[in-house]
Amino acid sequence: MLGKALSAALVSRGYLVRKLVRRVPQASDEIQWNPDAPHAGLPNSSSNPSRPAHSGLDGITAAIHLSGANVASRRWTSSFKREIAHSRIHSTAALSQTLAGLAHPPQVLISASAVGFYGNRGDAMLDESSSPGAGFFPDLCTAWEEAALPASKAGIRVVHPRFGVVLGKKGGALDRLRTLFGLGLGGRLGNGRQWMSWVSEADAVSAILYAIEHPNLAGPLNITAPYPVTNADFTRQLAEHLHRPALMTAPAFALRLAFGEMANEALLASVRALPRRLMEAGFVFQHPTLQSALSAVIPN
Repeated sequence: MLGKALSAALVSRGYLVRKLVRRVPQASDEIQWNPDAPHAGLPNSSSNPSRPAHSGLDGITAAIHLSGANVASRRWTSSFKREIAHSRIHSTAALSQTLAGLAHPPQVLISASAVGFYGNRGDAMLDESSSPGAGFFPDLCTAWEEAALPASKAGIRVVHPRFGVVLGKKGGALDRLRTLFGLGLGGRLGNGRQWMSWVSEADAVSAILYAIEHPNLAGPLNITAPYPVTNADFTRQLAEHLHRPALMTAPAFALRLAFGEMANEALLASVRALPRRLMEAGFVFQHPTLQSALSAVIPN
């Protein structure tokens, strides 16, 4: 969802966008790669093997890495947790090493992370200087960010956007919630007091563009709206915009029975992340409040 919106925004600003795909390319703007293969499976068009000029990558302005297995697609078994980690950490390391070895590396690498870095922190207000939490998500995000070190050591400016829940018109978490609310099954999770850090799709895209074009930004960057809400407040406002009731409650014990570890770390975890560095850099949110974001993505 975010990658498609970002590609369209980049093209509208005059950028030429090339997409790394794992399948056989089906368009001229696609480049096949395989993070598990030597040199990420990319062809070397340079005569100097020690300084490869991988076709389509050498001389690019920026690289953006957003991929990773969907953490909410199924229960977190041990094998699925390994898949989640591998899909993020290994691919980031492969891309970072490839970019670091280019004869003409990009100026910046935008390598995704998430506010899961902070873990379950109750009512604490968190910014980019806050320490990581404890648990699978914080450990994953820490290793995910560290996997980009080869690029940083090569002099590439690396930005780690720590995304909150991205709210868009199509796809993502909001699509699933629309279905539940439409069936009359909408409601808060647990006691609803856990904080949710969210951001509109439009602001997420704009923040990535801002990070690309502002060389003073590097390191972690919370891409979240300046006004996080509790799950209960989110549920109430979403129900109002959908004109549907939100009478159901999913008890914490039922969520844990159904989803196991994911319930504690994703559904019931409280993360009150604030976009301090973005705001200090002068970024202006189109949708700073949940009401404005929902009005933009759910027409009344």
